[in-house]
This record gives sequence, C-alpha cells and structure tokens, in this order.
Amino acid sequence: MILTTSPFLLYSDGKGNIFEDTTLLATGRSGWDAVPIDLIDWMELPDGGSLYELPERKAIGIDLKTGDMRLCEKGWAVAAFIPPAHTGFYLAAYESTKQAPTLPLFCYTAAGWFNNKFYVPAIRIEKDIRQESSGYDQQKINIGTEKLLNAYPQNRLVQHLMNNCCQTYHCPAARNFSLGRWECPIPVSPACNANCLGCISFQPQEETITSTQDRLTFKPRAEEIVEFTVPHLETAPFPVVSFGQGCEGEPLLMWETIRDSILEIRKHTTKGSININTNGSNPEAVKVLCETGLNSIRVSTNSVRKNIYEAYYRPNNYSFEALAECIKVVRSFGGWASINYFVFPGMTDSLEEYEALRKFILDTDLNMIQWRNFNIDPDWYLGKIGVTETGECMGVNKLLQNIRNEFPHLKFGYFNPPIERIKGNFELDFAN
Repeated sequence: MILTTSPFLLYSDGKGNIFEDTTLLATGRSGWDAVPIDLIDWMELPDGGSLYELPERKAIGIDLKTGDMRLCEKGWAVAAFIPPAHTGFYLAAYESTKQAPTLPLFCYTAAGWFNNKFYVPAIRIEKDIRQESSGYDQQKINIGTEKLLNAYPQNRLVQHLMNNCCQTYHCPAARNFSLGRWECPIPVSPACNANCLGCISFQPQEETITSTQDRLTFKPRAEEIVEFTVPHLETAPFPVVSFGQGCEGEPLLMWETIRDSILEIRKHTTKGSININTNGSNPEAVKVLCETGLNSIRVSTNSVRKNIYEAYYRPNNYSFEALAECIKVVRSFGGWASINYFVFPGMTDSLEEYEALRKFILDTDLNMIQWRNFNIDPDWYLGKIGVTETGECMGVNKLLQNIRNEFPHLKFGYFNPPIERIKGNFELDFAN
C-alpha cells in the first residue's frame, strides 16, 4: 500500500517508550544529509523488525506548518532494524550531541508512524522465507540442538554451532541447521587477512564498538566438517552448505581444509550446493576449490570503488582487484557468483558508485547482488573512512531500478540460492 501522506516522526523518552510527534514528518538520511522521503518508498515495518532508541541524538523532521526541517526537541531519535530479505532506502536522520556514544553494529533504517502502524523506507528484495522470525519455533530448535549434540558428541564444530551460534547468538543459519533445513553454516577460520572496521567477530580493545559475537577459536578438521554436512546435504530440503560465517575470520586462509572437505563430501553425495562466503582475497585458492566441486561464491564488499573498499576492509597481503578475479574464476567454471553488497544510503547510490558498479557487473559477469543492510554507526563509519562529501546520489530505490533495467539477467536477493535456483528456476519459492 502506498501512503497518501508521510508518516510522523518518532522519538523515544529514554525509558523504552516510543512516541510520535504529530508536528513533524519523518525524514531519512542519505550520506550526511537529512532528506524528504518519497511516499512510494514507505512500507509497513515487516514482521521481525524492531525499533532502537539512538541516545544523545535528536531526530530531524519536516515541520508540518512551515515545511522546513528542524530538530525534534523531545527525547532521542529512533531507528528501525529491518529483518533479513529487506533492503532499506534511507537511514534514520538525526543530529548528534557531543556526548553521543558510538552505536553498536546494527542497521539504522529511518522509521515513522501513521494510522497506528510503523513504517520504514524499504523494499522486500528476496522472496525466500528462510530467515523469517515466524519460522523459528524455539522448542523445535532446542530439540534439534540436543539431537545434533548427541549425534556428534566429539565434533567441535557442531558443538560451536549449537552452543554458541544457535543458542547464544541466535544465528539464523545455525538455527536452520538445528531444524535440518536449507543452508548449513560451516565456520572454518579463526584468522583473517583483513582488518574490517565493522568486524562482527573481532574488535581491538581500544575501539569504541564491540563485536556482536565471539570468533571461532580452533581450526576444524576436514573429517569434522564432512561428518555433519553430508547428512545435511542428503536429507535437508533445498540444501546448501556454506563456508565462511560471521563467527570467523577469512575462510580462504583455510582453503586446503575446505578443498579436502569438498573432495570427501562429494565422495558421499552429489546433492545440494557447496558455497563459500569470502572477502575474495585469493583467486588461486578459489580456482582449486572450483576444480574440487565448489558451486558458488559470495564476495562481500562495502563498495566496488577501490579507495572506499580499502578504507573499510584494510586488507593484508591482497588487493581490491582480487575480488573481481575470484568472481571471474567461479564464472569460468560455470559457477554462481554473488556479491554481498553492504548498502549505505548516500554512498551505495552515489553516481560515482553506480558507475563503478555497472563496470564491475560487466567486467565479472556477476550472477547476483545480495543487497544487504550495512550494520554500522553511520557517523562512525563515514568518519573512519574519511568521507566528508558523498557526492550526488540518486536514492537506493532508483539505483535498484536502474541496475535491474540495464542488467535484466542479474538476480537480486539476500541469501545464497540452492542448486535448484542456480540451475534455472531462480523464482522458486523453495522455502515453502
């Protein structure tokens, strides 16, 4: 449903209560700037979404009487977390005080209130329901967890996935593994060759943000990986097994173990898809894995511009150019290649980034873009990478339309597709 008027601005009283200010219309943030939001860009806050108070930050709205932008002097600004499968168009707009703490590693989408409903400027970018909040029954997850722990009592990786990822951090992929369905995570590397500013599994003690989860502390053996992935591929509906998870470093640093695992897995089953989520730092290793049986790759990036990428990832012993080479290698083997594209309104939709993305797609023969919300404090991020001006921007919605129109073969989504979608039926609603 398209709104007939903009939603009202939201603010928090600092005690967990959220109110609307009926004198102000909600705005969004693009780069450093507060901007009006087109009515067509709003949607109801999806199930599984939530709202955050942004302490020491005053919301920016449009005065209903004057039409001018001004601060809301009541309480603190509010932002929305939008659940997986959705991509936000604008960040929450606010002005920070000098005492404003650095925000934790979540996404901060604009939000508003109209006719007793919360609204966000966003789109559902992916049909797949694999991480819908309504699909997780904790009782069934507990039963599945206990079953796996009992079935693999000596497997350190299963212990890690169930005790840490599933039960402590409520990782959606680990929870799906406990339920015996879809994509199964395989963390493999305790080390990394990048020093990402917003790393979710490791932050220096002196940093003002903290990691959202603990990193894997051991190197799993190939036999530990094979032990639980083969049964998953054999029995799960539309199965995918994925190396490279949020609770680890860079999986390509363990490419020999991955190679040995894939070789052994394929001795036992030909079912399903084998994927790797990676920073794309080692094309030679990716080639070996493709020769072994790797089906797909997802390369993560905050930008397809070298200077923006390197300012965030701070790579060790690899270059930005390696990302494209890894994708080209996979495509040369007929594999599926995606980028995990961190969407930051005002950066991702800048004209400069748009032109770079067009070139990247043409150069790599990319199959898919996973339009992921960037989980990071906007002020902290832009300050850390040294961006004071983001340039002219078209809006994320317009960017999506332009890319879709120019590259109709390119798929949009949020998750790694199973082999059934890779082989042609991409619109398959496989999670039902």
